[in-house]
Amino acid sequence: MKSKLIGLFAAAALSGAAFFGSAVAAEPESTDPIKIVTNNWTSQLVLSNVVGQLLEQMGYNVEYKSSDTQLQFTAIAAGDMDFQVEVWEGSMAESFNKSLADGAVDYGAHNAVTREDWWYPTYMNEMCPGLPDWKALDACAAKLATAETGDKGRFVGPPADWGKHYSERIQALKMNFQEVPVGQAATLWAELQAAYDRKEPVVIFNWTPNFIEAKFEGQFVEFPEYAPECFSDPKWGMNPDAIYDCGAPAKGYLKKVGSKAIETTWPNASAFLKKVDFTNPQIAAAAAMVDVDGMTPEDAAKKWIADNESTWKTWMN
Repeated sequence: MKSKLIGLFAAAALSGAAFFGSAVAAEPESTDPIKIVTNNWTSQLVLSNVVGQLLEQMGYNVEYKSSDTQLQFTAIAAGDMDFQVEVWEGSMAESFNKSLADGAVDYGAHNAVTREDWWYPTYMNEMCPGLPDWKALDACAAKLATAETGDKGRFVGPPADWGKHYSERIQALKMNFQEVPVGQAATLWAELQAAYDRKEPVVIFNWTPNFIEAKFEGQFVEFPEYAPECFSDPKWGMNPDAIYDCGAPAKGYLKKVGSKAIETTWPNASAFLKKVDFTNPQIAAAAAMVDVDGMTPEDAAKKWIADNESTWKTWMN
């Protein structure tokens, strides 16, 4: 019986080594845990678990550390956290760049192209002629007014810790709107679904890639084109007395960032993480498994790994 069990364990070990390739052949450089940051939106949670589960299969210890979207960069630069898989240009560029100056490491960009901004259902084009231009939306503000916002249009904004500057944009562009931020991303989709079912006007914060584009027809509002100077130089743009008088990058990057400790303590893991690269469809599908199919981020990650073996095997070479 004992020899039979040993044989089974040996077969399982060989099977695992064959499945994950040469990446599991070497002993982990350290048994200390690699601390992966988790945030409060779906794709980030799933992709963090994809990376973490693959690292575990390579023999590494992994800890998941929940963090504020902006404060995470300070923690990574200080070595208190080790890896963030989703750095969005539209909402994180300032904090990300500061973290690099403070000692964090740029782990490269994904293939994915991102956008984060105001978004509305396509049926509103008939209600507000001239959309998606922001001036047409502003002229239509009364149709988006609520008891909460009085005579101003309501913009359903993201959680406050996502670091957006939409209230400042409203002021800089002198729009007749008020931002009403939500506490969590799920509330955005609930607001959208409720309005969509009744074909009522609604403007929310949205981003791509995520599952929304496969479920709802809609468009981003077109604000004055983004330039880095918009966030720092009041003289840039249409309002010479204010910054943030522009939209977000229409083709933003999605990057990764890590602590210096990864390179020095776990060099093989570092090489793997630098090769991690997700596309727009892959990220949207990962989010849909949770937000549409009702899976947990952990189970969605397992399914993603099972469905995308040809992708992640290239990261391990």
